[in-house]
Amino acid sequence: MKKLEIIGIDVSKEKIDVWLHHAKSHQVFDNTKKGFDKMLSWIAQGNGFSLKQIAFCFENTGLYSMPLCFYLTNKNACYYLVSGLRVKRSLGLVRGKNDKVDAQNLARFAYQQGEELKPYQLPENNIIQLKQLYSLRSRLVKQRGGYKAHIRELRQVLGCSNDDTLVQTSQNMIQALNSNIKSIEKKMLDIINESQVLKTTFDNINTVNGVGLIVGVAMIAYTNNFESFTQWRKFACYSGIAPFDHRSGTSYRGKTRISNLGHREMKTLLSRSAATCIRYNPEMRLYFQKRLSEGKPKMVILNIIRNKILSRIFAVALRKSPYVDIHKFAA
Repeated sequence: MKKLEIIGIDVSKEKIDVWLHHAKSHQVFDNTKKGFDKMLSWIAQGNGFSLKQIAFCFENTGLYSMPLCFYLTNKNACYYLVSGLRVKRSLGLVRGKNDKVDAQNLARFAYQQGEELKPYQLPENNIIQLKQLYSLRSRLVKQRGGYKAHIRELRQVLGCSNDDTLVQTSQNMIQALNSNIKSIEKKMLDIINESQVLKTTFDNINTVNGVGLIVGVAMIAYTNNFESFTQWRKFACYSGIAPFDHRSGTSYRGKTRISNLGHREMKTLLSRSAATCIRYNPEMRLYFQKRLSEGKPKMVILNIIRNKILSRIFAVALRKSPYVDIHKFAA
C-alpha cells in the first residue's frame, strides 16, 4: 500500500521530535510508551490517517531508539531504521542543525528514497540480547586495557612496585573486569545453546579456522543469524574490508583500496582472525608467505585473508554444514 504520510522522528534520550512531511506539522513527545501513544493520537487527530497508511523513519541511535522500535513492532507499523551517515550524505550542503530540522530531514529522506528503503524488522529477542551482551563485553575489554596500560605507566614512569596501592587497586579492577567478562561470555553461550537454530549456526561457523566464541557471536548478532545479510560480499562492504577502485577518466589511476566507511568492530575482529590463521593455520601461513615473496604488500595479503575467512563463514552458515579443510588432505 502506498504511504499517504511520511513521518520523520529525531530520537534523543528523553524526547522525540516528530515531523509530518506532507502536513508540515511538528510536535515533541516523551521517549516513553505514553509519549508514543500521544504521538499516534496526535497523528490520527491531525489528518485521520490509519497506521497502515503512514511510515516512520528515524535513525538507529542504539539504546535510545530501542523503545520506539519495540512499540512500533508491537503495533505492526511500517518504519525505517536508517543510518545517520547515509541521511547526512544525502542532504548535500547543510548549515546548522536542531532536533526539528533533523526530523524534517529524516522525513524528506524517506520520501525521496521511496521504494529503495525496506521496512525494518526487529530481530528475535535472543539476537538482541547477544548484541547487547557483546557490546557490554567490548566496553569492559576496553576498560581492562586502560587499567593494564595504567599499570605499565606506573611501573615505567614512577617506578611503582606490585605492592604499591596504585598498582594493587588497578590489578583488583582488572580481576573484577575479568570475572565480569567471563560471566558475560558464559551468558552468551547459554543464549546460543538455548536455541537449536543459533547453536547449529554457531557450531558450524566455529569449524572455520580463526573463528572462536567472540567472532561467532558477533557474526550471528550483526547478521541477524545470517538473515539480514545473505551474501558475504555485502557484509564485507559493511565491515569495511571490501576493496574498491579509485579511477577517473584517463588521467587518474588510484590504487584499489578499502573504504574508511565500515563497521570498525567487525573489521578489527576479522583482522585478529586473519592474524591467528597466519600464525597457526598451515594453509593460510603458506599462502601468506607465498604472496609476500611475490612482493605483495603485507596489509593487502591480510585483507585477502580476512575476505577468505568471511566467505567461509557465510558458506558454512548458509549451507548449514561444518567447514571441511581439504588442504590437509592434499598430497
